[in-house]
Amino acid sequence: MHDQSLILWIIGAILTVTGLSGLLLPIVPGAPLLFLGLLFGAWAEDFSYIGVWTLLLLAIMAALTYVVEFAASILGVKKYGGSKRAMIGAALGGFAGLFLGIPGILVGPFVGAVIGELSLQRSLDEASRAGFGTVVGLALGVAGKLAIGIAMIGLFLLKRFV
Repeated sequence: MHDQSLILWIIGAILTVTGLSGLLLPIVPGAPLLFLGLLFGAWAEDFSYIGVWTLLLLAIMAALTYVVEFAASILGVKKYGGSKRAMIGAALGGFAGLFLGIPGILVGPFVGAVIGELSLQRSLDEASRAGFGTVVGLALGVAGKLAIGIAMIGLFLLKRFV
């Protein structure tokens, strides 16, 4: 193995592990880092095993993590009886929470959904249910993102070693 290949593999491994952990931690851009890690791994071997089509599929899978996360959050609110205002509140709360660190990212969507429901004169019980739905949706979104991330690594390994 050449020095350049070793360096690319090391960078790829670091990015892949960081990206995988970023699928769990909201402040780390997990999917892009995971994709970059796999790209560096492909580059380390001059794209001999991982070609353009596999990289394109990996990029699509990385983008899909964002769709899954967004859809799961909205469906969680809806499943627990939340209104469109609760969904908008959850999205705004999630965005505002980005600026408050991990606690804000976790609590922001809940608070946003509750405020959205309360703005419609709903009871605190109904509003809290919508907030809980947001939390359930977020958990499902993280599980979905993690499943896609593991599938990305599996596809890479399959193409590389099989």
